Amino acid sequence: MDMMWFDFTDVAFTGPLLLTLKVAGLATLGALVLGVAAAYALARWDFPGRDFLDAVCTLPMVMPPTVLGYYLLVFIGRRGIIGSWLQEHFNITLMFTWQGAVIAATVVAFPLVFKSARAALEGVGAHYENAARTLGQGELAVFLRVSLPLAFRGVLSGGMLAFARAMGEFGATLMVAGNLPGRTQTLSLAVYSAVQAGNNALANTLVLIISIVCVIILMTTSKLLKPRC
Repeated sequence: MDMMWFDFTDVAFTGPLLLTLKVAGLATLGALVLGVAAAYALARWDFPGRDFLDAVCTLPMVMPPTVLGYYLLVFIGRRGIIGSWLQEHFNITLMFTWQGAVIAATVVAFPLVFKSARAALEGVGAHYENAARTLGQGELAVFLRVSLPLAFRGVLSGGMLAFARAMGEFGATLMVAGNLPGRTQTLSLAVYSAVQAGNNALANTLVLIISIVCVIILMTTSKLLKPRC
């Protein structure tokens, strides 16, 4: 086996690393906003079709990434429902761009935030929220000042897992954004390309970095989820 160390200044290393951090960071932010909003709605309101909506929100967690990629093509592809509209009215193309990679990563990371945030919000006692309402607080204020702070650890752990998942996303990203070096090639795609090219030094270094980051995130998440004394 080749030596695992690689020139850290090489663009083949720095390019995918920086792009992955950007994509994963933006995807995590999007997943947090959408996931917490959906979690709060399903945790607090009872309405027809809630179980179906819960299943839809969880679906990306169990669905094959290539199937998710296909659905994204149907919606944001050049001939897709949303993609064709963006192309026609704003001349915006999401296919084979880093923005497309962000959308793909957001979709696969969303369920991790949603499930964690919903469990945390359901654990917040309703009496705390009702007490805030009796003091004249509106629903938004109750959410921001009571519900979210009390559920913060669960939301944060979901966000960290979402970041790790976004960093490792491969299938949906490959179908939507492609594997274009310097443009859409993330770490996971760079590992695949390095292995195909027989560049074991680069592959070993990228794998090591991804593994270290994921282990750190999992250990931190485990500590966050431990019950407080």
